[in-house]
Amino acid sequence: MSPPDSTATRWRTAPIRELLAEAMNRFQDDRTAADGWLAPRLHATLRMTRAEAGDRRLWNHLAMLVAPDYVVWRHKGADIAEAARFCGPHYTQCFSRLWWAAELFRDGPDYRPVGIACHVGVQDVLNTTLRLDVIDHRPTAQALLRVFESLFRAGVPRPGDHVNALSAAVNTAGSTLVYDVLAPDTQPLVDELLDWIAEAESAPPVRWDRLPDGPDDGRVPQTSVDALVPLFEKLHTEAPLRRRKATAKPTSEPGEGTPVPVQRGVSLEKNLPSWMV
Repeated sequence: MSPPDSTATRWRTAPIRELLAEAMNRFQDDRTAADGWLAPRLHATLRMTRAEAGDRRLWNHLAMLVAPDYVVWRHKGADIAEAARFCGPHYTQCFSRLWWAAELFRDGPDYRPVGIACHVGVQDVLNTTLRLDVIDHRPTAQALLRVFESLFRAGVPRPGDHVNALSAAVNTAGSTLVYDVLAPDTQPLVDELLDWIAEAESAPPVRWDRLPDGPDDGRVPQTSVDALVPLFEKLHTEAPLRRRKATAKPTSEPGEGTPVPVQRGVSLEKNLPSWMV
């Protein structure tokens, strides 16, 4: 899985194959549950900048040449997996969507919030929320997860509908409200991130029995998350719930719902800072 002109240890395929084999063995009775286990471990194994992760060639190579069996296992419908799971956009492609979920929903080195984003049976966070531009703002991402978690714990019926409704409301409100003013974030610790990436040359394989540690590039300010949660809770109570129709075309993903209208995708259509290139 080597990008052009790169022979770095971090691009080896063997650790990826081992992870995927373990995921298929562990979750053979519940394929969607593999997402929450695999996302942080894939991210901690494939250590790279966002600019590198934005290169579709890497993900296409991984899906079509290194692990097509996993793509079919995880995303097959009646017979085959959709082509977009092999070479689609970052929020649809089998492996890139997991890497980006871990990247955008982690809290610095803490991958625990990623488990909420990959909640079993509610694929709407990955299928809908992951697409939003506002998720680039880390306090927004963490505040959304906090509200989602409270909904999941409360056992609301059809939680995916609530995820979609709130995601749409937050995305729409973000066009008139400046979240980074209401809830400022800290600047990323660039050196720490690059050090974490460089450590891939000598780092041992990720553990299967506990979460790995991500890059220690700065935690999300909890005061900023606390400032957004009441706003998002209010948006949730006011957001119209668009329930799925019984006659809607079935999908291969439990919990998939109606897409949010404005979904250009995070990080990949933006001007990246020079340190990410």
